Amino acid sequence: MRGYTHIYTGDGKGKTTAAFGLAVRAAMSGKRVYIIQFEKSQKYHETKISEIIDTIHIEQWYEGTLIEGALDGLWQKVKEHQDNMVILDEVTIAILTKNLRLERLIDFVKNKPESVELVLTGINCPKELYPLADVITEMKSVKHYFEKGVTSRDGIDC
Repeated sequence: MRGYTHIYTGDGKGKTTAAFGLAVRAAMSGKRVYIIQFEKSQKYHETKISEIIDTIHIEQWYEGTLIEGALDGLWQKVKEHQDNMVILDEVTIAILTKNLRLERLIDFVKNKPESVELVLTGINCPKELYPLADVITEMKSVKHYFEKGVTSRDGIDC
C-alpha cells in the first residue's frame, strides 16, 4: 500500500491531537507507528499511549539532541522495524529554533519509503514543504480560552 505525506499546521489547537488520533487509528488496524516529538522533553499525557499500545513507539528529540544526525538513520530504523507510519510532531519548531535545517527536512521527506505514511506537525510550516505533501490541513485559531487567561488544562491541553 502506498503511503502519503500529511502536514498539520497553523496557529490553531489540535495538530498533535490529530496526529495522535491518526496513530491510534493506524495501530488499531495492525500498523506499526513511530512518533518523534521535537522540542518536547516533558512526558505529556499522550506519550503514555506507547505503554498501552505496543505497536506505537515514541521518542523525544529536543535541544541537545543531535536532530540532524538522528534523522540520517531514521529511515533505516523504520525499515528494520517495519513501521508503517512515522509522525514528526512539532518538527517545524525544530526548524524555527534552528535545531534542524529546512533543506535537511525536505531531503528527508523526499527520501520517504513509498509504503510509509508520514505526518509532519507544527506551527508555521515552511511553504517549501507543501509541494511534497498529499494532505495539508491548516488549523486556524478563531477563539481560544487561553485569551481569557486559562492555562493548559491537565488531560485536555497537556
